[in-house]
Parts: sequence; structure tokens; C-alpha cells
Amino acid sequence: MTIQERKAEHLRIVAEEDVSYGKSSLFECIHLLHEALPELDIDEIDTTTEFFGKKLKAPFMITSMTGGAEFAGEMNRGLAEAASKSGIAFAVGSQRVMLRHPEVSDDFRVRSKIPEGVLLGNIGAVQLAEYSPEVIKGLMDDIEADGMCVHLNVAQELLQVEGHRDFTGITDKIARLVDSIRGKILVKETGAGLSPRVLEKLKSIGVPYIDVSGSGGTSWTRVEKYRAPSPVLYNTGQTLSNWGIPTAFSLIAAKKILDDKTCIISSGGVYNGLDAAKSIAVGADIAGFARPVLLPFLKGGVESAKTYLESVLYELKTAMLLTGSKDLKSLGKTPRIIAGELKDWLNAYGWLGEKGM
Repeated sequence: MTIQERKAEHLRIVAEEDVSYGKSSLFECIHLLHEALPELDIDEIDTTTEFFGKKLKAPFMITSMTGGAEFAGEMNRGLAEAASKSGIAFAVGSQRVMLRHPEVSDDFRVRSKIPEGVLLGNIGAVQLAEYSPEVIKGLMDDIEADGMCVHLNVAQELLQVEGHRDFTGITDKIARLVDSIRGKILVKETGAGLSPRVLEKLKSIGVPYIDVSGSGGTSWTRVEKYRAPSPVLYNTGQTLSNWGIPTAFSLIAAKKILDDKTCIISSGGVYNGLDAAKSIAVGADIAGFARPVLLPFLKGGVESAKTYLESVLYELKTAMLLTGSKDLKSLGKTPRIIAGELKDWLNAYGWLGEKGM
């Protein structure tokens, strides 16, 4: 099976099958306190932020999805346009296919659709063992991107018959790339979350942008189950379909471990503006959306994707007003209560005292 065929199959499965985790991201365990006297005008609430040196209208990002499928060009152009109209960031899917099939490169060249906004490239961390930092920088420059996402997808690779099985030396390869392209790197998981130990590793090599991409949204082990060619891979995909670290825990861990200069992105089970508000309240700078914005786009194109993003922004502003938060910095300090299973996760690390967070 070619890369293009595999990516097309991924898109079909994500759009048509039940690929969500059976467990939640644990955002329901974060409770923001209602402010009945907010003394705010919703039209004056400031949701702007900086990301990769540019200003965003809202702290949102359409995160990387699959790349290289026949539909990838239309998808990348459409979602880049929706991001541009909404004033948010956009990341293309994996550019690995460009290295093997240069004829599809135009599918990723979408700068004309997001001329002033933040556009990010994308490559798998396992590809860093095959290609030099200069080659990866070339992919970024080819599409005129502002930076490069490096995705970690160990669980998914192990469920692919054509996937990698050797993951040694990747931390050092990422460190070399960070140095090579002057820190324009965003390291992200792909739905299984980042543990405290991995967050410490990424901090030690100076990664400036980190997307925790935890469990609670799309499960790529579940996706791979649907295309498993053997009983062994199918059974393993079924067994590990809920594998991962909940986004809310991974996000709070990132805030506790990383320094203030690191930009933290929350994705994985972030479905609406309230999820985004909770993410920012406990440590995120940016909220990322993939499948939740892809599905409206598949049904109704750019305008449907834009309408979804407008709804998410209004939900965020509403949550900000209801917590008395005039801007994102204020939202990051708003009172909140951590309960339920998330409290258990945090207590296991000694990160939650009697007074909560």
C-alpha cells in the first residue's frame, strides 16, 4: 500500500468509523467558578495572543491531520482558508510524502490561503532518523511555513504493519533539529499524551512549543485497528484502543514542569470553547482542534468549518465573561476546582493539596 493510499484510508476511517477514545480527556473534572458580577462587556473581552511571532485573533489552532491522501490538497487549502478567516493557526499533515513523491508537494503549499497567519509544517519524529535537519528545514521552507511540527506516534506506528519498531535516538534527533532551525519547532503527541518524564526530556533539549495531545479525542490505535491486516494487529489495536494519558492531566503536568517561556498547546478531546477555556485556565496557551473541525468541513466546506470556529470562539468568550476574565492572562488565573478522576491522577503525583489547584 502506498503512502497516499494509507493516508486516504486514515481519512475515511476518521470520518466514518467510531474512532473516539472510550474514556474522556477529563475536562469534565475541571470546574470553573461562576462569577455573577463579572463587570465586563463581552465585546471588550480580549482573546488575542501571539504564536510563532504572529498575532492570533483567538488562541486556537487547527492541528495536523493526515497528509498525502488524494483529498489532502483540498483539505489543506480549505482548512487553511478557514483558519485565515478565523484569525487562528493552521498546521498541515505529515509532509513525509513530499520527500518520496515530490509531485504531490502542491497539496501542502497553502500559504496563499493563509497569507498573514501562522502556518506550520509537519514531519514524524521517526523520520528524523532518515533525513537530516537540512532536509526537514527544506520542507518547512518549501511551503513557506513559520515553523515545523514534529509528531510523536509510537503507539500508532506499532499498530501499522508498515510502521516503525525502533524508536532509539529520537530525543537527540529532535534536539539537533531545534538547534538547526533556531527553535521553530513544535513537538506534539498524536492523541496518547505526554507523561511527566517525556515533558522533562523535551524541557531539557529546549523545545519551545509543546502540544500535549492527550487521550480523549481520536484514538489512533483504534483507527489502525480498522485497517489491521492480521489478527495480531487487530487484537492489539482493540486491547490498546484506550491507551494514553488524559489531556487534562498531561496539560497540568506540562504547566508544572515546563518553564514560562514554553508555549503549551492543549489538544485531544478539545471539542468546544468551554474545553478551550478550561485548558487555558489550567495552563494552556493555545487550544488545538483536529477532527472536530474536519467533520464540519467534510460536510459543508470552508464556511461550515468557519461557523464551527466562530461558535467555539463565542463559547470561549462566554466562559471568560462568566468567570470574570477580561483577557487570556486573567483566564489563566481564574479560580477552579479539580474533582473526580483528574484529582486522583494529580494526587498520585502529589500535585494537588487540600485547597486544590
